[in-house]
Amino acid sequence: MMEEMIIDRLRAIVGPSNVTTEYEDLLCYAYDATFRESLPAVVVKPRSTEEISLIMRLANEYKIPVVPRGAGTGLSGGSVPLKGGICLVLTRLNRILSIDKENRVAVVEPGVITDDFHAVTEQMGLFYPPDPASGKTSTMGGNIAECAGGARGVKYGVTKDYVLGLEVVLPQGDVITVGNPIDGETGDYDYPLLFTGSEGTLGIITKIMVRLIPLPPYKETVLAIYDQLEAAGETVSTMIKQGVIPTTLEIADHATINAVENYLAIGLPTDAQAFLLIEVDGIKDEVVRQIAIVEETCRRFGAVSIKVARTKEEIDKLWLARRSISGACGKISPTKISEDATVPRSKIPEMIKKVREIAEKYGIKMVIFGHAGDGNLHPNVLTDKRNKEEMARVEEAVAELFQATVEMGGTLSGEHGIGYMKAPFLKWETGETGYQVMKAIKKQLDPHNILNPGKMFTD
Repeated sequence: MMEEMIIDRLRAIVGPSNVTTEYEDLLCYAYDATFRESLPAVVVKPRSTEEISLIMRLANEYKIPVVPRGAGTGLSGGSVPLKGGICLVLTRLNRILSIDKENRVAVVEPGVITDDFHAVTEQMGLFYPPDPASGKTSTMGGNIAECAGGARGVKYGVTKDYVLGLEVVLPQGDVITVGNPIDGETGDYDYPLLFTGSEGTLGIITKIMVRLIPLPPYKETVLAIYDQLEAAGETVSTMIKQGVIPTTLEIADHATINAVENYLAIGLPTDAQAFLLIEVDGIKDEVVRQIAIVEETCRRFGAVSIKVARTKEEIDKLWLARRSISGACGKISPTKISEDATVPRSKIPEMIKKVREIAEKYGIKMVIFGHAGDGNLHPNVLTDKRNKEEMARVEEAVAELFQATVEMGGTLSGEHGIGYMKAPFLKWETGETGYQVMKAIKKQLDPHNILNPGKMFTD
């Protein structure tokens, strides 16, 4: 329960209609796309940097936890208010402030929806490549906070590769601008990189400067079907070794294919063991050359069917299948735990084998899909959080999955972040010294640990 005096001061900052403590409202902000819920004490919806600065000064004075939140699509629990406090919803900061076509730079507020930004820039012949699967609802600020990736990561990289500068409200309420809209380079430390992927633990992002590139003039999309998942994995690592850099290189296993077909009924082959969805973009002659290599490589590793989409409708149907995977899997079991283990591309076949072994060892349902082109697999555990015995096995399986990931030279987060779900395992990747350095940075910026407590760090 938060003191009424604090609630009144929040109302004075953002207006009474933008503050709520009603239980039904709090419940709507108690969760994200993970499975844990925790109620905030109050939900506040500011409209400006100045309002956020005042809120942080108030929170710092009374040492109240503050959890920044966009659309709540996160998959590691980054916006779940574990310690209660203030849920700071940033969706009212939703303006595209400028797009400089000549210098290929845009400035946006954190609440801009990702796909809305894509649409606006592409109408101008410009391209912002990061494309999380949740793009229809996820926000630009959330993407920055989690360093989101997406299907195009194999060729174009992830969000951090496009961040030039940020305006950030620090935990004490001070406002700083880091980087610049020219090329991001400044004489100080690379602060935009520090805040990108910091998961709302170091500051609240209130303005975002991003780099844009020219929209590729041509692309082709290929669907290759396999009767062995491992063969699809071998195709991925070999294709990259041959110098083909597809825009996207997505993999899905038998269970995933069936989940999507049951969900959409679009004619996917339900007897297939795997598919690869491959897209190549660029200058037409080069795309045609690379697609020929793609088709030859798929055939060499035993693809039983290779289809090149010829119309926009065919392309849209294939991408609808890929983007529907998460929702389709959610219909199989009430609880879906989407993991984000990422390994070097050469380790994809080994990781696929390991995931299957872990699922069998612990007797759990686990489907495999993801951005195989950059090693970013998404093993998804399909379970029921009400089944405590099964959840115990799931936790053991997930720990073993992360252990295997690190041992293969991979990372715990290709794009989903650490949040609360992977915090217990972070030291496996950073080592004790790296972990303590991270904590020292956090303590320097947020000495009272009021900003998104319980995320990334367990203590």
